[in-house]
Amino acid sequence: MATLELQRIVKTFDKTTILHGIDLSVADGEFVVFVGPSGCGKSTLLRVISGLESPSAGEIRIDGRNVNAVSAADRGCAMVFQSYALYPHMTVYDNMAFGLENIRVPKAQIEAKVTAAATLLRLGELLQRKPTQLSGGQRQRVAIGRAIVREPKLFLFDEPLSNLDAELRVSMRAELRDLHARLKATMIYVTHDQVEAMTMADKIVVLRGGRVEQVGAPLDLYNHPVNTFVAGFIGSPRMNFLPVGLLPPDISSGAQALVPAGTQTVGLRPEHAQIAADGPIRMQVSQVEQLGATSLLHGTVGSDTPFEIVINSQTRITGGETVQVAMPRAHVHCFDAQGLRL
Repeated sequence: MATLELQRIVKTFDKTTILHGIDLSVADGEFVVFVGPSGCGKSTLLRVISGLESPSAGEIRIDGRNVNAVSAADRGCAMVFQSYALYPHMTVYDNMAFGLENIRVPKAQIEAKVTAAATLLRLGELLQRKPTQLSGGQRQRVAIGRAIVREPKLFLFDEPLSNLDAELRVSMRAELRDLHARLKATMIYVTHDQVEAMTMADKIVVLRGGRVEQVGAPLDLYNHPVNTFVAGFIGSPRMNFLPVGLLPPDISSGAQALVPAGTQTVGLRPEHAQIAADGPIRMQVSQVEQLGATSLLHGTVGSDTPFEIVINSQTRITGGETVQVAMPRAHVHCFDAQGLRL
């Protein structure tokens, strides 16, 4: 287990700057998720932490020790990749033991560590199989087991579930959270999937363009996004955004205004929008997705502003209808002209 401190981390390739002065603290035993769109710098940042890339500027501290000049092999980090990176000609046991054999750990210790990790990951009956004889989820558990036997200070995961099918991703998310609880290890996890971030993280780091937009607990980011980017990225379906000019004058101005002065954009999550006969917003429904227990309405407000509503039941509403939408004051998010939260 370990703490991690990043101070003003910059990474430049040729003349292109990928990371623009990243500051971050990770506590001992924390599960931290880096999330953001493709190209935001999250995998580059993970590689800088691991030592696979060197920072162009800034300082990396693990347990208070500056590790900028320490090689990847000596940092005490174990990385689990999207591709599993297993040796196809080796058995599960040999794949998990290989790193320990390279550093000349005694055979009895290797056997004890591999057996313990295999038991933890429910791989005991698969130790003599080759990777080609395993499912995707089993291969990923072998890759995680290979990291566990090294007893690293930091576990680093680079989109480890992205190659799995949807159902397996859900079960593997639960397994990783359970593993974290049992190991009480410090883990950093990279994903572009905000659902993974919300369901797994103690703390989420939202990145955009090589900069940190917001850091916080999942529900803090969901309830109090600092800007329209975070508001639109965290939450599924994404938050609805309406220009303030689409609101009726009686709720956008005056003493009883729903929104404060300076508001340019109003945000309302689909699950907080309410269909009501006296709702001030008129939505033209274009499509209805019947999901069983819930329904998802797609449509527009005004001439072309997209809007979605989640109904926690089945519905008889169909495409082509117009519905009126209420905006509960407690769930309205207001943003200024720069997209910052008011």
